[in-house]
Amino acid sequence: MTIAYDTAAQTQDTEDSSLLPVISIENVNKSFSNRKVLDGINLCLKRAETLAVLGRSGTGKSVLLRLIIGLTQPDSGSIRIFGQDLAGLSLDQLGVLRMKMGFLFQHAALYDSLTVAENVAFPLQHHRGDLSTSERSDRVQHLLGEVGMSGDLGKMPSDISGGMQKRVGLARALALEPEILLLDEPTAGLDPISSREIDELILKLQREHQMASIVVTHDLNSAKSISNRLALLDKGKVVIEGKFEDLERSDIEFVRNFLK
Repeated sequence: MTIAYDTAAQTQDTEDSSLLPVISIENVNKSFSNRKVLDGINLCLKRAETLAVLGRSGTGKSVLLRLIIGLTQPDSGSIRIFGQDLAGLSLDQLGVLRMKMGFLFQHAALYDSLTVAENVAFPLQHHRGDLSTSERSDRVQHLLGEVGMSGDLGKMPSDISGGMQKRVGLARALALEPEILLLDEPTAGLDPISSREIDELILKLQREHQMASIVVTHDLNSAKSISNRLALLDKGKVVIEGKFEDLERSDIEFVRNFLK
């Protein structure tokens, strides 16, 4: 039982732009060195919705995120962000579009030589030249307060735990007030308590900011708690897509084994 999600029908059946996909991925294929990583992927994401993309290691989950932000190109198929086909954009146009997307890297990817506050301020310095120094400082303090790190502005990344680094990474991802949030393994490498704290933080940010989010993860419990829909990948294909209950009812052997 594969659950289809017809983006074309969505577009035709409604004129309400709030219901149209902010991300539309159609028949996307990607190979590296003759190894097919993504094989005819079809997915979409609506406003204020969270889609969890699940699968085993090496199944193409992180590659999918790299395609969405334009760091690599699909071999075939199309990816549209807010209706714009990435393949037809110039580097400048792609840069403008990326400013609408926040990205949390798998290992937070903080700059070791910058303090917590400087890491969060980095995108503001490069993309918000209209802000004064005091406005930028206020924005950084507000963001770090949102993720529970307001008392750690002057610390270096090496001075804080992995879970705290993820919090700082989330604050940095929110710096430009994105409409789309992309999260690559947000709970990877964390202990169960820290993982739950990150999940709760993501849920809080979703409620407050109403962003559309894609969460790539192998953590089934995390995906279940923070997402509206789930898509399970295997061998580069979407095996099943739907709510967690749809996965539980599936008679597909791979799905049943994955849930175990």
